[in-house]
Amino acid sequence: MNSFKNKVVVITGGASGIGRALAQQLAREGARLAIADVDEACLNETERELTERGGEVYGQCLDVADREAVYDFSERVIGHYGAVDVVINNAGMVMDAVGVEKLAYADFERVMDVNLWGVVNSSKAFLPHLLKRSEASLVNVSSAYGLCAMPMQTAYSTSKFAVRGFTEAIRQELRDTPVKVMVVFPGGVKTNLVRNMLLVGEEGDAMDLDQMSAQLEKSVKTTAAEAAGVIIDGIKKKATRVLIGDDARFMDQVVRKHPGKYGVMLQQRKRR
Repeated sequence: MNSFKNKVVVITGGASGIGRALAQQLAREGARLAIADVDEACLNETERELTERGGEVYGQCLDVADREAVYDFSERVIGHYGAVDVVINNAGMVMDAVGVEKLAYADFERVMDVNLWGVVNSSKAFLPHLLKRSEASLVNVSSAYGLCAMPMQTAYSTSKFAVRGFTEAIRQELRDTPVKVMVVFPGGVKTNLVRNMLLVGEEGDAMDLDQMSAQLEKSVKTTAAEAAGVIIDGIKKKATRVLIGDDARFMDQVVRKHPGKYGVMLQQRKRR
């Protein structure tokens, strides 16, 4: 897909972070946007900003874990634009660090509902429409934690490994169709994901999230705009997978070379 001019692009989690940066950059390239986000206030702000800059935007408040709502969104997008060319399943959530022994089933399920089932719901809802196009793209956002598992992040890593497997499987199914399938592995990116994390302990509060977000801002180098640029470039090049950030590339190499020892090696690097 060499150009996004007049292409209809769907972005879940499109109101902030990488999703918002994607919407901004794609609008500048002439795409017609459909953005969804669970944060209605942020969604309205993003939709207003894009419209004021001349973008064509349809927005809908949406919890991607709600399957019926996702299918309703897909039908409304088709009703509004008549077609869909690109779907970017970017919506996701993180949770604070907790060991699996203390991890409540309800918290585990919520992370899986958003991170995995949100991707599955949207992919299945929009795929019939993508298959009608002469060329189309389906993009699912995993994580560097979908390349290597991390302690105290069992639910998140499980969900992101599952997104990776789901995406790679359907890529093979769709090999002889017009739909190109790409999985994205972002490392640390400066977004508000931490501020919206699922807190599972009694100690978590807004101040904790502010402090954690500030620490993240200092520790990561990749901006949301840079991450969005990598994804857009990947779609244009019909890439099957993209890594975002030096940390994601490092994790990928360590896991490939040392599949049984990467946990120890990553911990050693973290202590430096």
